[in-house]
Amino acid sequence: MFALFEEAGKFQAGRVLSEAESSAQVELDSGKRVKVKAASILLKFDKPAPSELMREAQAVAQTIELELAWEFAPEEEFGFADLARDYFSAKATLAQQAGALLRLFEAPHYFRRAGKGRFKKASAEILQQALAAIEKKKQVQAQIAEWAAELAAGGCPIPIREQLFRILFKPDKNAAEYKAVVEASRATQTPPLDLLKRAGAIASPYQFHWQRFLFENFPKGTAFGTLQAPVIKDDLPLADVRAFSIDDSSTTEIDDALSLQGLGSGAVTVGIHIAAPGLALQPSSPIDQVARHRLSTVYMPGYKVTMLPDDVVQAYTLKEGRDCPAVSLYVTFDEATLAIRETRTRLERVPIAANLRHDQLDAVVTEQWLQEPDASSEASGSASPLAGLRQPLSFLHRLALHLKSLRELVRGRPENFNRPDYNFRLIGNDGAEPTGDEQVQISVRRRGAPLDLIVAEAMILANSTWGSWLGELGVPAIYRSQASLAPGVKVRMGTRPLPHAGIGVKSYAWSTSPLRRYTDLVNQWQIIAAARHGRTAALAAPFKPKDAELFSIISSFDAAYTAYNAHQAGMERFWTLKYLEQEGVDEVVGTLIKEGLVRADDLPLVVPVLGGQELQRGARLRVKLGDIDPITLDVKGTVLQRLDVAPAAVEAEEEAEDEPVAGPIAIAVDVEDTGETPAVSGDNPSS
Repeated sequence: MFALFEEAGKFQAGRVLSEAESSAQVELDSGKRVKVKAASILLKFDKPAPSELMREAQAVAQTIELELAWEFAPEEEFGFADLARDYFSAKATLAQQAGALLRLFEAPHYFRRAGKGRFKKASAEILQQALAAIEKKKQVQAQIAEWAAELAAGGCPIPIREQLFRILFKPDKNAAEYKAVVEASRATQTPPLDLLKRAGAIASPYQFHWQRFLFENFPKGTAFGTLQAPVIKDDLPLADVRAFSIDDSSTTEIDDALSLQGLGSGAVTVGIHIAAPGLALQPSSPIDQVARHRLSTVYMPGYKVTMLPDDVVQAYTLKEGRDCPAVSLYVTFDEATLAIRETRTRLERVPIAANLRHDQLDAVVTEQWLQEPDASSEASGSASPLAGLRQPLSFLHRLALHLKSLRELVRGRPENFNRPDYNFRLIGNDGAEPTGDEQVQISVRRRGAPLDLIVAEAMILANSTWGSWLGELGVPAIYRSQASLAPGVKVRMGTRPLPHAGIGVKSYAWSTSPLRRYTDLVNQWQIIAAARHGRTAALAAPFKPKDAELFSIISSFDAAYTAYNAHQAGMERFWTLKYLEQEGVDEVVGTLIKEGLVRADDLPLVVPVLGGQELQRGARLRVKLGDIDPITLDVKGTVLQRLDVAPAAVEAEEEAEDEPVAGPIAIAVDVEDTGETPAVSGDNPSS
């Protein structure tokens, strides 16, 4: 005897070897023996053979018209054999019964399964909806096939072009556009990115990177709504100083300025003045919600996306010629020994005498210029922005060198300033959104230049002093810490004042860029509370100890800041590769920094090379550059010549503070980590 049964949604037939009350032992044609529940056996028969019955049943099933069967079917529940007798004849054959079973089972839109070979037909309304859905699915499948064929032929359908970034980076795998790309990719055996490039979906490499960044981080665009900067209502005293800021010419968010009092008196007071949006903006206000969403200004060559609207920035920026509200840290030093005598924090209005610019003055304010007597000269004449500042800058530079040396004692080794910073300038851009076709200039800015060092050390002093002060008062803040300089020990963010080994301070809380970083604005609110309330500040501060909001801000900021830095690094690499093309550079000289990677001497470029596998780190090489891919930001090199007899000693790369590496970026895969990070350059990014 044979049996036809259902198992895991499939119908099989075989010889019954033994049978009990609740189950049977059945042998399939393959020889496999299975235990079948009695409730799963739908037909028992003596002939034909199981394989022949299934073959005949499948042929019969294809002849049954579902619309007609649905008309024949009764309204109440029925069995498959009942429908076979209604459809074929009262003496429906075994093959016809089995065929009816197969046909009913494969048409759930016509007939709902009711268990053990029983069914109930769908209502007319449900059937109509189901048939409409099936027809729609057929149309979608036809559309997918049409789009896939067009892609394979080298064209790009408009709907796929419009969904480019979603398809590549955040795909909806049920979307027709995605399925068409997958189908075309399989048919042509071409990776999706290459397929879309060949199809012309990526018209502009620059726009590809820019729109991808917006898609992932600013899906609603970068425009601000209508926001008005609140007026600072505090009756702030006017500081008896003349402060000056030091930034690049492109800087509009002037967060910090410096002042000096008491030169020649034996006790010199350095003022570090920070723009004070925290005096007007309040947590959860409309502007705060914008800032908390963006979390930081995004920098890239020739352009930036600010954390705050420009009108708001201009209301609080430390612009020359104005008395600007500020949170000021005054540090009094012994003029001879440079030992700290006193620190105090004030909320006040600060007269800003000048906004100095790095790029205009670095060539003038050199170590030699700072050591010369303050005699009249063209550089320090009354019309110069440096008028009267030679002695203050000279003292601040001496102080910066001293503070740096103290931090290096704590670090246990000197900071590495042996590599330059690079400035990117897009000719004729003037701050407008780039198109990607601009002429790019790349210039070198020496690390540790006097003006840069003055600002960096002043900001480190403020961030570490305020961080320690808040910790002593029990006021929570957002800190950055690093347990040691050992390889792999990362900089972390938290709410406890822990040491920062990379900088060489006992605590470090970003507080000096409240117009550009949300963490600094949060910390400024806490500092303002401390300045107003002293020992009871923990009760008055906006964020209380163990406040869950602080941890939420840290998590959000860390993710956003990482993404922004990665985009900046990618855009710097894009413009570096653009520079190579524009200038016809096909060879570079550089140093092997690890196996297979060479860092160029005169460009911000790290390139993988062939031919350097047997060489040691530090080997000096001349490298031939290959083809440039502006989409993947990839360029490879081949070693042409070794330029040194023996490799020079290469100082171990240091884990550094927050600056990204411009390295090759792969699409839809992780960026290769070259392990290269620049040394700490303080809190005044050249962007």
